[in-house]
Amino acid sequence: MSGWVCIAGLGPGSDALVTPEVTTALAQATDVVGYIPYVARVAERAGLTLHPSDNRVEIDRSRHALEMAAAGRKVVVVSSGDPGVFAMAAAVFEAVENGPASWRALDIRVLPGITAMLAAAARAGAPLGHDFCAINLSDNLKPWAVIERRLRLAAEADFAMAFYNPRSKSRPDGFVRTLEILNAACADARPIIFARAVSTPEEHIRVVPLPDATADMADMRTMVIVGSSQTRIIDTGATPIVYTPRSAPA
Repeated sequence: MSGWVCIAGLGPGSDALVTPEVTTALAQATDVVGYIPYVARVAERAGLTLHPSDNRVEIDRSRHALEMAAAGRKVVVVSSGDPGVFAMAAAVFEAVENGPASWRALDIRVLPGITAMLAAAARAGAPLGHDFCAINLSDNLKPWAVIERRLRLAAEADFAMAFYNPRSKSRPDGFVRTLEILNAACADARPIIFARAVSTPEEHIRVVPLPDATADMADMRTMVIVGSSQTRIIDTGATPIVYTPRSAPA
């Protein structure tokens, strides 16, 4: 039996946003590995074993998946959104690089998914229509000083910015500091989008001027997008359309 590993993105939440490629891989899998709530999104069936685990054991999870594939199992490692954006693809390849040489010969594929960043941007309009960057505001795997430096430089470069993991119960102050940095660096009242639980029944989109944003508007289910100085708002009488023009002034 020839084993393989597919590192798959389940999209932002709705089953309608899971790609056909990922659906096919899940139908062929003997095992699914991933963080508990992501594995819970996969339907149980005969011949499929689910392996949910905690969020902070990514390398152990990756090694387990690779060991099963080496034994001939067909393994899907699931992430939300896209597996290559702050998710499991990098963890699996870290395990491959530091593991047995035989793992390098395994059939390993990355199956892209719709990221929370792109789903949130689509709901709001086109705030990422020009140059942008994505920053993970969690300091679990990098020093907070690195995050602050990147925030300042991104603001100086006038990127639109998308923030993952903005605020959790264990990190309540990081997003407070993020807003302080942005308000100090940005002289205008550019829009900031709080897109919570996009594509699920709990979806909520809020658009406010940056000076009016407060830390309690975000949690771990919120994608935050900050416009550039060129980002525009079209008033529709309901949720406004936010877009960044395709060109930048000389």
